[in-house]
Amino acid sequence: MASKLPTVAIIGRANAGKSSLFNRFVKSRQAIVAKEAGTTRDNVLGRVTYNDHQFWLVDTAGLKDPNDEFEASIQEQITEAAEAADAILVVVDSTEYVGDEDRIVAKKALKSKKPVILLTNKVDLAGNLPIDEFRRLGIKDIIRTSAEHNEGIDETLRKLTELLPAKTEQEVDEVVRVSLIGRPNVGKSNLFNTLAGKQQALVANIAGTTRDINRVQVKYKGTYIELLDTAGVRRQGKQEVGIEKFSVLRTLQAIEESDICFLLMDVNELNTQLDQRLAGIIDEAGKGLVVVVSKWDSVIDKDAFTRDALAPSISRTFDFVPWAPLIFTSSVTGQNVSKLFDLILDIQGRRTQEIKTRQLNDLLQKTIAAHPPAGLKNTHPKLRYMVQTDVSPPWFVIYGSNLKFIHWSYKRHLERVMREKFDFIGTSIKFSFRDEKQIKANREKASQAAEKANNTEKN
Repeated sequence: MASKLPTVAIIGRANAGKSSLFNRFVKSRQAIVAKEAGTTRDNVLGRVTYNDHQFWLVDTAGLKDPNDEFEASIQEQITEAAEAADAILVVVDSTEYVGDEDRIVAKKALKSKKPVILLTNKVDLAGNLPIDEFRRLGIKDIIRTSAEHNEGIDETLRKLTELLPAKTEQEVDEVVRVSLIGRPNVGKSNLFNTLAGKQQALVANIAGTTRDINRVQVKYKGTYIELLDTAGVRRQGKQEVGIEKFSVLRTLQAIEESDICFLLMDVNELNTQLDQRLAGIIDEAGKGLVVVVSKWDSVIDKDAFTRDALAPSISRTFDFVPWAPLIFTSSVTGQNVSKLFDLILDIQGRRTQEIKTRQLNDLLQKTIAAHPPAGLKNTHPKLRYMVQTDVSPPWFVIYGSNLKFIHWSYKRHLERVMREKFDFIGTSIKFSFRDEKQIKANREKASQAAEKANNTEKN
């Protein structure tokens, strides 16, 4: 079932180096960064893996218009981080004396009662101040960092692993969790209420939920489905442009907690960059995805031609998730709303199917025979066998040799073949490639280290 990853937010005043540190944390750990097809905006979300821990890293600098007044934007920024994050990194410029803005950031971060680490950045520059200058901010854990020279990055990640729980799967239960994701005013709350009303909610206001994610549990064809509505993110009247009017942190948490996500788009405002960003995040998180075009009742000429004309354009926008079903709905007329429940059951069935190893290897060998992977001279990849190691999402491990030479296009080909054979419509699927030579070398290395340790103890 769905798992929940911790969230770490980077906050601080402008020009302290938040985005540079974010990029260093993400790239130094080969993080899975959210896909952002068709957008030039800097990444603000990255999944970081360090030892046995995984967490989402959020650069709040990318969430606000830099032309905003500091007082207004920073208060919202910190409040959001404090409410939704599991730990907070406060960044200051080590070459500048502590100012009022730094004090506001530190005070609000500490007031949140979340774990806080102070990063004094740019320590590689001339004129950086002694650490005592920053102790007055009241944050106990202080780490000197340089994004430019990779200084303090490992120390920060080690400290975060002490503060955050190790990534663990939630206990498997019989509830399928479905979140309604999208920009403000695309009809999430209306669809949430319509879905809940159709099945007469069994459980409302589930204990322990945050005030910004509404939940309701319904039963459909014997399956319990919990709907998560992320609509109550920003108070009405505060409507900025693009990502600025979208609460990344809470939506990210809803995605992580869900098995399937409905990505809603207003039929009158299709194909935005933010919708592409969200679809990429859902895919990387390994969740099910349905693209839902809402407010179909507001289209005056909605014959089949209109829908048939719109569908290819939408599909091109989301060509990096071609497996996601597309459905047109109206909460006002109830059009196709009931079909969403059947989609949930279908997709969850595909997410949890287990395929026999013999079937997988028959398909792998046929695929290789029809289209062998290309490589370099004397270094052709050899794909020997495949096994399924997990469900939700389905996860497949391919063993062989010289696998680092497999081109990304061949990996895409393998995924396409798998989807056609085993019908994985509506869900992300994952692949890992294990090089048998490397596995053998690692085992020998570990054995030699253990033998050396034993000999040392004897002596």
